[in-house]
Amino acid sequence: MAYDKEILDELAISDSEYDLIVERLGREPNYLELGLFGSLWSEHCGYKHSKPLLKLFASDNPRLLVSAGEENAGVVDIGDGFAIVFKIESHNHPSAIEPYQGAATGVGGIVRDIFAMGARPVALLNSLRFGPIEEERNKYLFDGVVSGISGYGNCIGVPNIGGEVFFSRSYAGNPLVNAMCLGLLKAEELIKATSGSVGNLLILAGSGTGKDGIHGASGLASRSFEDERELRPTVQVGNPFLEKILIEACLEVARTGKIDGMQDLGAAGLTSASVECAASGGSGIAIDIDTIPRRDEDMTPYEVMLSETQERMLVSVKPENLEFVTQIFDRWDIENTVIGKVTDSKKAQIIGDGELLADLPVELLTDPPQYVIDSVASPRLKELQNYDLNSIGLPGISPNLAFLKLLSSCNIACKESVYQRYDHQVQTNTVISPGSDGALIRIKGTNKGIAASTDGNGRLAFLDPYVGGQIAVAEACRNISCTGCEPIALTNCLNFGNPEKPEVYFQLESCVKGMADASRAFSSPVISGNVSLYNETQGSPIFPTPVVGAVGLTEDVGRHVDISFKGDGDAVLLLGASEVTDNVKYFSGSEYLEVFHDLVAGQPSIELDKEVAVQALCRNLIKHNLVKSAHDCSEGGLAIALAESCIKGGIGFIGEFELGNRWDAQLFGEQQSRIVISVQQDNIKKVLDLCLASGVEVLNLGITGGEKFWVAGLLDLSLDEISKAWLAGP
Repeated sequence: MAYDKEILDELAISDSEYDLIVERLGREPNYLELGLFGSLWSEHCGYKHSKPLLKLFASDNPRLLVSAGEENAGVVDIGDGFAIVFKIESHNHPSAIEPYQGAATGVGGIVRDIFAMGARPVALLNSLRFGPIEEERNKYLFDGVVSGISGYGNCIGVPNIGGEVFFSRSYAGNPLVNAMCLGLLKAEELIKATSGSVGNLLILAGSGTGKDGIHGASGLASRSFEDERELRPTVQVGNPFLEKILIEACLEVARTGKIDGMQDLGAAGLTSASVECAASGGSGIAIDIDTIPRRDEDMTPYEVMLSETQERMLVSVKPENLEFVTQIFDRWDIENTVIGKVTDSKKAQIIGDGELLADLPVELLTDPPQYVIDSVASPRLKELQNYDLNSIGLPGISPNLAFLKLLSSCNIACKESVYQRYDHQVQTNTVISPGSDGALIRIKGTNKGIAASTDGNGRLAFLDPYVGGQIAVAEACRNISCTGCEPIALTNCLNFGNPEKPEVYFQLESCVKGMADASRAFSSPVISGNVSLYNETQGSPIFPTPVVGAVGLTEDVGRHVDISFKGDGDAVLLLGASEVTDNVKYFSGSEYLEVFHDLVAGQPSIELDKEVAVQALCRNLIKHNLVKSAHDCSEGGLAIALAESCIKGGIGFIGEFELGNRWDAQLFGEQQSRIVISVQQDNIKKVLDLCLASGVEVLNLGITGGEKFWVAGLLDLSLDEISKAWLAGP
């Protein structure tokens, strides 16, 4: 072997993979060529343990304009000539090393995926996971990540309209930072990441290439934190002001019709961008390394090709269109240089000092080995699922105090301290702002509205990966339905531990199957996404955390609701239940169980048919202006959902339902497929009739009004008391 284990480890190439490279190439690769393999055969770029599983997701929906995984992001036709482009990605490991830049460049990267396709970015969301906030290290990561998201996002003119933040010991050593972006375009203006015709010229536009981010894909994103290597140099550094200009320049170039393809430089930098374009175009590429603008003069060809310097785009143009395109970049003061051309060799060729430095088949570079692991469930899983939840005693404090304690827990309490740092009104399209179930934006010039939400519950996926995957999809779609929009497509970020471990692979495999089944139930295909593996520290994996980004559509953006109660005397109804059950099985994976008993246990459950019916009914009621608010029951259960609607609306609640001995299960159990709605009194009969016609159970919970939160004589608190508890967030 020409290379020692240390070099192969640095590139995350196993001995067997190196042997396969030599066998298929017919020779030993040189060091530069080995670096290209290391990046493109990494877990992050090559999806070695997940590609076979991802084929389980349906991608035959008539709304889809490109197949899932075919381009940088998924594209959904929303009618009238418009399409929505969206995707979610992770920047977990960079954020663990350098939280500000890790999160900032995560935002920048996902935005480039969107405008690389000719779409104007119109909305950002995020999904964040940290260890216990009271611990100094986790607080540092939390503050750095939120600052990075706001510091970058607020500069580029894209509103951050929603997301979620969750805290658990599971993420103490490995936070999760998932960023989602939506873009809008006219369907005929779609740009693809392709090399185009043989003879085309390749333009590198944007920032000069530096030494930041080298080995980001192979050395950071494709391994766990198992050693003491210095990883900070693998984290990219962002420039949001340059990105803003780059957005405008690239969109103008795209609209001219004078380019054949465009690709952003993200993971694996120029290597990935150029080779993937060549693969898509069925061509070869020849890159003159000497022409590439550098921020650092002493960079080697290896460093230039593997650099993950941000704010760079690769554009393919016919020679006759070169001057036209470069003039646009020049006018925007965007550095642009012809660095290569498209060839018929079907090889990736790197040239420097007039010599051929690398000469590799594109097909080989883009065809890493695929691994299917013999999965096995953890022996402990059955024990946790069969835990006797009846043995859990009532809280040793009054119902009032128990309720306030749960309301102020870090996973339920108000997150205004996070989202108030984000600009959510820029572009002036935001209709429902952060803090509701789903966010909503209008499409100017039309009556259409687009809703978006991110959701995922690692505790539930840990206890039952299959069911947890289903619930992640259901909850994300429920958030959309509570705005009045119909879920039309999904993106996901699959955050898991080391897939080489049979127990982790079991989680991944089962979760994907559950998500796939749920997406079919909602007729909402998974059109894009990201797989983030090796999320573990010192051998301890995170909770399996499938994060789902859901996008919904309404033809009348004026017909929408949020979670807040709107006036006194409205009836409060619960869709999806005929009683407030005291069944302790709904403690499974609940916030209550962890806060009061330091326990994650039980068997999560969901009935997809019921879930689909409840959501369809909710949307229908909103469409006919029969409800004034809608809020899903999720973390914290029914009592928390009611309280949040009260607090957001500044209106009290009088509960008229009865509570039994297990009032904790009735108030805090997290039964799925339930939505709290408020209804004007003269609309109650119409609502009940539609519930009956749809076969959905409904329960009258009480009425809005006053300045108290009161339930059956058991809870008796002022609106001010519950507001103060809820506002004591992280």
